[in-house]
Amino acid sequence: MGGVTVRDVDAQKFINAYADFLKRQGKLQIPGWVDTVKTSHSNELPPQSADWFYVRAAAVARHVYLRKSVGVGRLRKVHGSTKNRGSRPSHHVEASGSVDRKAMQALEKLGILEKADEDEEGAGKGGRKITQSGMRDLDRIAQTAIEGEEEEDDE
Repeated sequence: MGGVTVRDVDAQKFINAYADFLKRQGKLQIPGWVDTVKTSHSNELPPQSADWFYVRAAAVARHVYLRKSVGVGRLRKVHGSTKNRGSRPSHHVEASGSVDRKAMQALEKLGILEKADEDEEGAGKGGRKITQSGMRDLDRIAQTAIEGEEEEDDE
């Protein structure tokens, strides 16, 4: 089965597969504060999973793959959630910019993302875009995720 892209795979399955790949590869630069930081102002506790930064980096890579270019502000809005304000009405709160920025910088060091030029068509005010090699890597992971899904269906 050829020609599988990230768009053909369920988001959750792809993100988990790519996070596992990033963890196995061991090249993703992880900040020292990942075990204590909250990912949003709306959260009470830090993430309980030890591998949450790999999952966030995989989600960021997928998000940038599906769009021309993405900045930290857009990712903050996407990863944000509603804040429980007690008896007052809930409001949407953006996620931590530092977490998304560090995930983008780590992916940039791996060669998955690159800075988008402001004068490019449809690029907006900059941000980051996916590289050719990054696109190839993500499509390869999508292919393996589809194959793994088909094997589970056969059992």
